[in-house]
Amino acid sequence: MKIESLGLRLAIGASVALSGVIHAYLYTAGYRDIPTIGLAFLLQGSVFCALALLILVGGPAWIQVVATVGAAGSLAAFALSRTIGLFGFIETGWEPSPYTWLSVVAEVMTILLVGAVFVRRRARSSEAVRPHRRPIQTESSIHGR
Repeated sequence: MKIESLGLRLAIGASVALSGVIHAYLYTAGYRDIPTIGLAFLLQGSVFCALALLILVGGPAWIQVVATVGAAGSLAAFALSRTIGLFGFIETGWEPSPYTWLSVVAEVMTILLVGAVFVRRRARSSEAVRPHRRPIQTESSIHGR
């Protein structure tokens, strides 16, 4: 395994774990008392911590895709909770700080890092299928001139 791949996997695992730990902490710090939202925080915290562990130990690529979808969903839920509300729950600004912005940064990083992994894989796979071309023989190379 290349050090680059290991570094990306560690960074993805760390960003997913950070989001999971933050949501689990916020659940215990009072979000558990908010109907529907509390359960969502508990589920996200649990699932993201499990996904982070699987990513860190080298699980299959689809686990990273699941983490990316979860991160995008979390960002969408965050935006809804700050605008029109989510299940009747509305918050304003970046409270509770610093957890809000740390979580947003972690989720954006998850999306960007997994995107980088798939761009690298696509570039490597396109290089692998490129046919090997033999040098064009010119008349001078055929006759030794």
